[in-house]
Amino acid sequence: MRDATRQAVVWESLQAVIAGRSALDILDAGGGTGGFAVPLARLGHSVTVVDPTPDSLAALERRAAEAGVSVTGLQGDAGDLADLLPPASADLVLCHSVLEYVDDPSAALASVHTVVRPGGVVSVLAANPVATAIHRALAGNFAEARDVLETGTWGEKDPTPRRFTGEALATLLTKAGFTVDEVQGARIFTDLVPSRFAEDDPDGLIELERAATAHPVLRDIATRIHLLAHR
Repeated sequence: MRDATRQAVVWESLQAVIAGRSALDILDAGGGTGGFAVPLARLGHSVTVVDPTPDSLAALERRAAEAGVSVTGLQGDAGDLADLLPPASADLVLCHSVLEYVDDPSAALASVHTVVRPGGVVSVLAANPVATAIHRALAGNFAEARDVLETGTWGEKDPTPRRFTGEALATLLTKAGFTVDEVQGARIFTDLVPSRFAEDDPDGLIELERAATAHPVLRDIATRIHLLAHR
């Protein structure tokens, strides 16, 4: 339930993009085990997942089979998209929790741009350094909180190599040739409130997230920053 609550705002934004449109060609770059890909396939869309991890692709195949849908899995990185797929072949590309880990985020988005059709949409979701600083500080790790604000990472043991503000993501997308349509925060309160409160009133928490997602202050402290842009 907590995972569904965390993804609710992003999922609703994607549903708005695909509303009234059938049989879209959708690419999920770094889509892993199919958390977004399988539900999109169940809606009747043609979905391809590109992921570097064979185990994730195997789990994707099992998940799709259990759901009774077909999802194409290809092994590769976001920077490989131009080599794996025809140009201008996707109506919607998901690039969620990818830019934090690739060697070159600009090159990855340039590769995404090659496979998006004119008028097509890219959904980018990435970790936010401001939120991480807040979480480290609340845990009493003040030096790590300061480090993540200054460098985007809180140390050698940090599993996330880099993080992005909404402004930084918008700049990257613009340089890659996209026009940014929407910037919102995801997981503003869901990662802060105790689990017992989230479990007692998940619908109320989702309503709060909806209200906060585009707030000019609260958006910037979200755990994840979500952008929609078009080619």
